[in-house]
Amino acid sequence: MSSPADGYFKKDENWPLETARLREILLGCDLEEDLKWAKPCYTHDGKNIAIIQGMKDFLALMFFKGALMDDPANILVPPGPNSNSGRQIRFTSVDEVSGCENSIKSYIAAAIKIEQAGLKVEKSSEIDLPAELLSRLEQDSALKAAFEALTPGRQRGYGLYIGGAKQSATRMARIDKYRPKILEGKGIHDR
Repeated sequence: MSSPADGYFKKDENWPLETARLREILLGCDLEEDLKWAKPCYTHDGKNIAIIQGMKDFLALMFFKGALMDDPANILVPPGPNSNSGRQIRFTSVDEVSGCENSIKSYIAAAIKIEQAGLKVEKSSEIDLPAELLSRLEQDSALKAAFEALTPGRQRGYGLYIGGAKQSATRMARIDKYRPKILEGKGIHDR
């Protein structure tokens, strides 16, 4: 049977043995395979459960609502420092994938139960903004009005990017650079 993800597996040069083994395990877990975000994605009753992510240094199986899952094997890690919901299991060899087979199956079953129960990851309503941005918003009423009109996700994106600079001067330069986009009502990644 053909899958939309077949092409991904044929072209995978970094982790071919690992992805093939992981795919074999996942297809034995009552999941449908699709291609989303140019990666093999596994769903159950139309709901996203997990996705294979080939990185330079590791292969990951990311659970979309991994933050809600118990982690008895202590193998789930957030994909990045600002990740709220996703959690990954990371692999660097086919032996690691095979060695985690029982845990993978158990975690897939847990992820399916989370979807069937309709559970959702609580998003933090608190947006941590750097002092430089808060100060500029107080000084610039047009910028403040435009920033407050942005969606919470766009506000958070700017807060993370601006606050991610180590030096105050760089944070100020980022505010100046993105002021026009904020005034247009656009997020940091919007065109």
